[in-house]
Amino acid sequence: MAATSEAPSYCQVEGYVAPQVGFGIVLPDTHWNGKFIEVGCGGFCGSFDVSECMEPLKRGYACIASDMGHEGSGGLWAQNNLQAKIDWGYRGSHVTALAGKAITEHYYHQRPSRSYYSGCSTGGRIGMVEVQRFPWDFDGVVVGAPPLNFTAMSMTQLWGPLALRKEDGRSLLSKADAQLLHEAVLAQCDMDDGVKDGIVGNPLHCGFDPAKLACRVGQEKACLTQAQIQAVKKIYSGPVTSTGERIYVGGAVPGSELSWSGTLFSDDGGMGFLYSYNTDKFRYAAFSPDPGPRWTALDLDFDRDYKRLGVMESLYSATNPDLRSFKRSGGKLLVYQGWNDPFEAPRGIIDYYETVERTMGGHAQTQDFFRLFVVPGMNHCSGGEGAFAIDYLSYLETWAEKGQAPDVMIGAHVNTEDLSNGNKFPLDPARVAFTRPVYPYPIRAKYKGKGDPKNAGNFGPSEN
Repeated sequence: MAATSEAPSYCQVEGYVAPQVGFGIVLPDTHWNGKFIEVGCGGFCGSFDVSECMEPLKRGYACIASDMGHEGSGGLWAQNNLQAKIDWGYRGSHVTALAGKAITEHYYHQRPSRSYYSGCSTGGRIGMVEVQRFPWDFDGVVVGAPPLNFTAMSMTQLWGPLALRKEDGRSLLSKADAQLLHEAVLAQCDMDDGVKDGIVGNPLHCGFDPAKLACRVGQEKACLTQAQIQAVKKIYSGPVTSTGERIYVGGAVPGSELSWSGTLFSDDGGMGFLYSYNTDKFRYAAFSPDPGPRWTALDLDFDRDYKRLGVMESLYSATNPDLRSFKRSGGKLLVYQGWNDPFEAPRGIIDYYETVERTMGGHAQTQDFFRLFVVPGMNHCSGGEGAFAIDYLSYLETWAEKGQAPDVMIGAHVNTEDLSNGNKFPLDPARVAFTRPVYPYPIRAKYKGKGDPKNAGNFGPSEN
C-alpha cells in the first residue's frame, strides 16, 4: 500500500486461522518500531477493519485486527454455531495474536520486542480475556469499558429500555426529559470536583433522587410523572428480581442522562439501540439452547433467566480476579471507563478492580501492574462532556518499557462532533476546549481553587 497523508507505506496481509477467524495485518515498510499490537473490535465484531490500525501504524507498529470468527453484523451468526461462539468468546483474539506475531517475525526476520493489545467495549472484554486466560500473549494491555460478565451486562442493558417501555412500545422518557433530569443532577452534584463545569466528578457520592422532580398538582411541564420517576430509579439501580434481589452491581449513574438518548430510547420516542441489540444477544448467544428469532425482549424473566445463562457465560466471561500469571509474566494492564457510559455500567469494572485488589493482596500489589481510570463525563469508550481524549497507548508504553507507572493521565475535551475516526495524537491544540487530569481509581481530580479551570494543571488529586 502506497504512502498517503494519513499513513506511511505498508504491506497489508489478509488471511484466516482455521476454521474461520479472519484477520488483516499491516506491516510498515521502512520504519518498523520493532513492536506488535492487536486491536480489538466492538459489538458482535463480524469484520476486520485495518483502519483501526492506522494510528499504531503511524507510530511504526505491525498491527493486526480480527473479525473474531464470523462475518456479518447482528447476532444471527451465533445461532446454533458453537465454534463461532467459542471464537468470539475467547479463542479468536488468542489465535490472531499467534498468527500476527508469526507473520511479523517472518516479514522482518526478527521477533517483536514488545507485544501489546488495545480494545474497547467488546474489544475491552477480549482484552480482559487475554489477561486472564492467555497471560503470556501480550506485554501490555489497554482495556476500555469491558462487559466483564457478558450475560449479566446484557440483562442490565435490556433492563433500562424495558423500564422505560410503555404498553404501546413507546418510551416514558423523551430527550427533553433526560435534559431536565441531567440539569437537576448537575444542580445538586456539579460542584463535587470544586468547579462548575457541567460534569459530575464522583457520581457514586451524588445521592440524587429523581422524586424531587415530581409533578405537583396541575403541573404538566418541567417535571416528571410518578411512572417516569419509577423508571428512572430502575435505570439507576440496575436489574433486580421481583423481590428486590440484585442481579448485577448496578445501572447507570447520575450524570449520564444525556447519553440515554439513542441508547435507552430513540429520539422519535421509541426504544433505543440497546433494545434491539440485546434482543439479538438473547435470541442467539446468551442462552443454551438458543431460543431463536421468535424470542422477544418482553420474554426476559428477571426472576428466573439469570440462572440459565451460566453455560454460555463460561465462554464469554472475563471476571476472574486471579491475575497472578499475568503479573508474573511482567504484564501491565491499563483499564479505562467512562462514568457516563450507557452501555457498560461503570460499577461493573469498579467491583472487579476492588475484587482484584483483595485477591492480589492489596492496593500496592495491584497498582504495580493494574490501574483503573474512571473518566468523569465520558460516554462509551469516548465522547461526552468530559476530557475523553487520552493517549492510552503512550502511557502503556512508558509503563511497560520504562517502568514509569501512570500516576496521572491528562485527558482533553476535543471540540468536534465527529468522533468516527477516533482521536489522532498528538492532538491539534485548536481542537482542545479544556484538559483534566485523570487519576488511578479511587483517586479523583479536584480543582485547586484558583487558576483557569480549563487547564489540567489547576487540578490535583483527592480521595474525598
